[in-house]
Amino acid sequence: MTEFARNQWYVAAWSAEVGRNLLGRTILGEPIAFYRTEDGAAVALADRCVHRRFPLSESRLDGDRVVCGYHGFTYDTTGTCVYVPGQKRIPRTARVSSYPVVEQDSFVWVWIGDPDMADATAVPRAPHLVEEGWVTVNGMEPIDSDFGLLVDNLMDLSHETYLHGGYIGTPEVAETPITTEVDEEAGVVRVSRHMPNAECPPFYARSTGIEGRIQRLQDIEYHAPCLYLLHSRISPSGQDAPLYRTEITYAITPSAPGKVYDFWAVSRNFATDDEEVTAFLRDFNHTVVMQDVDALNVLQRCLDQEPDGYQELSINIDTGGLAARRILAKLATR
Repeated sequence: MTEFARNQWYVAAWSAEVGRNLLGRTILGEPIAFYRTEDGAAVALADRCVHRRFPLSESRLDGDRVVCGYHGFTYDTTGTCVYVPGQKRIPRTARVSSYPVVEQDSFVWVWIGDPDMADATAVPRAPHLVEEGWVTVNGMEPIDSDFGLLVDNLMDLSHETYLHGGYIGTPEVAETPITTEVDEEAGVVRVSRHMPNAECPPFYARSTGIEGRIQRLQDIEYHAPCLYLLHSRISPSGQDAPLYRTEITYAITPSAPGKVYDFWAVSRNFATDDEEVTAFLRDFNHTVVMQDVDALNVLQRCLDQEPDGYQELSINIDTGGLAARRILAKLATR
């Protein structure tokens, strides 16, 4: 099971999910309540009242304060208790943890570790999620599997040929060798697979209108532990233009041991005014994501039944995933 790297930034929600209603999420095993102040700033507080552990995410807001829905203990945005029922003296220990938050590129990021180590400038970017000229569809699916299994899944796209055949997978994805670059100091792994003459899968045929074979370029950029970017470029085979760019974004956030949040997005710079293409990509990619969800749920159940010391077999296509594992293990020690 992958160890959690605590002194890191993790995506907790899409920006649109956090509002004036309290949102509960569990990040690295810690229940957290998210909301926005009246000025629009995102706040993250431990999701348990100090009195009887009632979840604050099941409570209510009074201005910028959270009022526990069980006995009325009230907390400000720093987690300090400012009111207890039936007495004027507030116990010194009446406070809940607050967590550093950064809102960037449509994501709400949270820092679970030592707050003094939280550097907002270290949050990796996904600018296509907010830049003009791009249209994005997105979602989030919880998976009952180890966080590391989702990282493995995304770092090795050869599974597209078999798990996602008829959607995004074609024979060339599995047949084409990869190149891998690893920057262990920066915690970044890059995996590239360039297919000069590939079958055009329905995902692209129906969204671009291309007929025949394509040049398909897949360039992965994984910023451990959370952000995964797949820079996808296609054009008719033998031509450099027209060039269709699609940015596939995943935020991989451990919820608890054996549970992970799979935040996904597909951004495109073509047919940006075509609502039918938008609806198609939303529905089509959701189907693909659910194929991964189902497969990883099955895989986790199988691994849970394996005896201690079972052996894996790794091959060339696992180079990027193995590098990601090394980086994650190193980050978990910091």
